[in-house]
Amino acid sequence: MTTGNQTDAGLYLIATPIGNLGDITVRAKRVLSEVDLLLAEDTRHSRKLLNHLEIGRQLQACHEHNESSMIDTVLTTIESGQSCGLISDAGSPGISDPGFRLVRACRKAGLPVYSIPGASAVITALSVSGLPTDSFRYYGFLAPKKAARLRHFNENKEAKETLVYFESTHRISKFIDDAEEVFGKDRVICIARELTKQHETVLTGDISVVKKNLAKGSSKGEFVVMIAKEGFVL
Repeated sequence: MTTGNQTDAGLYLIATPIGNLGDITVRAKRVLSEVDLLLAEDTRHSRKLLNHLEIGRQLQACHEHNESSMIDTVLTTIESGQSCGLISDAGSPGISDPGFRLVRACRKAGLPVYSIPGASAVITALSVSGLPTDSFRYYGFLAPKKAARLRHFNENKEAKETLVYFESTHRISKFIDDAEEVFGKDRVICIARELTKQHETVLTGDISVVKKNLAKGSSKGEFVVMIAKEGFVL
């Protein structure tokens, strides 16, 4: 863990802002400065954050295509008594982002793993949605094929929890069309776009209404889509 100005050996999962750079925590900023090795999903993207924080240091890439090959480097670094930090493009590493394989390897090796918590798109979206938050199922990004989406929606049509998904600019319209086909036009949903950014948009209501309102605005950015349980009324 981090105590005073000393960062102990271990893997640090450092949450970064999902949009507004002012949401970085004091602890995260300190750990970003202190860890011996800092890994980033996209070094060019993360360089902008470090420049904003006035942290001048080297970054090494760790993404879905090379995470497995980075395991030995990370284990060796920690076993030598040093610290390793991991950041993704936004939010918490390991949540629909690289990190799971490194954490698993460290746990299997008996090496410490620490969370430096911060912004989460899932929790941020749920908190402002107006949908039930006492229980929810998080599925991240669904498979891009229509048949797979329809199958998933049908399997979860009677779920008693709020369903939470991530979706991209290019597939959001098809996602909503398929959701309406399975859940019906009256099912309550919430679509959150560009959370904490200048053009933040949160649309809550029946699918048919939200679909129309979404079509009137911009479809750029990353989306969090939440679907309420059957029978829920605003």
